[in-house]
Amino acid sequence: MKTFIILISTIMLAAGQWPAPKAPAVSGADGYVEIPNAALAPTKNSTYRAIFDATRPADKPTELLPALNMAGSELNAFAAANVPMANARFAVVFHGPAVDGILDEAHYNAKFGANNPNLKAIVEMKKRGGSFLSAASIWQPRRLSRKPSCPRSRWRRTRCWS
Repeated sequence: MKTFIILISTIMLAAGQWPAPKAPAVSGADGYVEIPNAALAPTKNSTYRAIFDATRPADKPTELLPALNMAGSELNAFAAANVPMANARFAVVFHGPAVDGILDEAHYNAKFGANNPNLKAIVEMKKRGGSFLSAASIWQPRRLSRKPSCPRSRWRRTRCWS
């Protein structure tokens, strides 16, 4: 028991030394904690490219889709490290069950009984150069109209339908 108490005390002391996470780019995504003397910290001179595969839904309707959280947390890391957003080129591709996460507020609320937390994150990421793709064929089986559900965000190649 004494060893357990020492272990817990050590963990709590170590956790107290880290600064609070920063989320300057995408407020709903996980924040960035700067680690002093990290081996691979973000640099201002590098260009970062990634494609995030959004297939999984969130665990709860009030949470971000996992792919949006991952992309947003990376953008938070770059913004906190003062990396120019032009050096972060990310795309999120939606298909499968994750598509429900990009429904407009009315359809999302009707389906899940909650406001859609993903739309704000998408708008914030788009302002920082993010691209979002989905196949138009995924919207037909859902019997949704062809009215854009994310008017403040530009969708490439295909559209987000409501």
